[in-house]
Amino acid sequence: MTRRRFHALPGAFNTEHQTVTLAVDEARHLREVLRLKIGDEVYVFDGTGREFRCTVSSTARDSAELRIDVEVEPAKPESHLQLNLCVALLKGEKFDLVVQKATELGVKKIMPLITRYADIHLRDEADAGKRVARWQRIALEAAKQSGRAFVPEVSSPVAFDSLLAGTKNAGLCLMFSERGGGALSNVIAEPEPRSVTALVGSEGGWSDEEIERARAQSFQIVTLGGRILRAETAAITITALLQHLFGDLK
Repeated sequence: MTRRRFHALPGAFNTEHQTVTLAVDEARHLREVLRLKIGDEVYVFDGTGREFRCTVSSTARDSAELRIDVEVEPAKPESHLQLNLCVALLKGEKFDLVVQKATELGVKKIMPLITRYADIHLRDEADAGKRVARWQRIALEAAKQSGRAFVPEVSSPVAFDSLLAGTKNAGLCLMFSERGGGALSNVIAEPEPRSVTALVGSEGGWSDEEIERARAQSFQIVTLGGRILRAETAAITITALLQHLFGDLK
């Protein structure tokens, strides 16, 4: 039988009493959508990679308390690859799609990038905060759907130069560009990397200055095939390719 899975933050777990309390949205889904009752079996993951088999103990309008029976293996295993996907800000629902599909494919962290040719510009910190909260909810739902017990972090938007400054000793670093790069097969590292940081530009691509600054920070420039991909297509394709080469998508 398919697991009926719910998410709770680590702080919602009471280890002393072996209980976990679901927040409003999850509790309502348990009670009103799935119509579960006291005594029913459910599974709860904490977003950091742990999952537990539980039994419904009580339900209320805006909460539900579950008894923790035993810790179990997550519904699906995590990739051993620490894949950090850094994508230029995109218009409309394009970034939503990237977050959803990258999570399904096993990415560990998603960083929105502010680049020269980024498709959107944030109004202020409040605007950025609302977007990040939305993307984090999308990542949570995608993790739940795909069987992951780990929810990728979606960071606040980062300026391109700040991202470069923070990637020293960050494993294999790749910038995917429509020009100026080599084939992905030429940058396969030995031994196989445990961590990969991948940069994906906007529909407008990278400026020459951004490419050269990345190269100066030991990023390898990669060009995929002879066709120009939309930014969201490139981000999803790159995630799948890197999981195939270095992760668990074999």
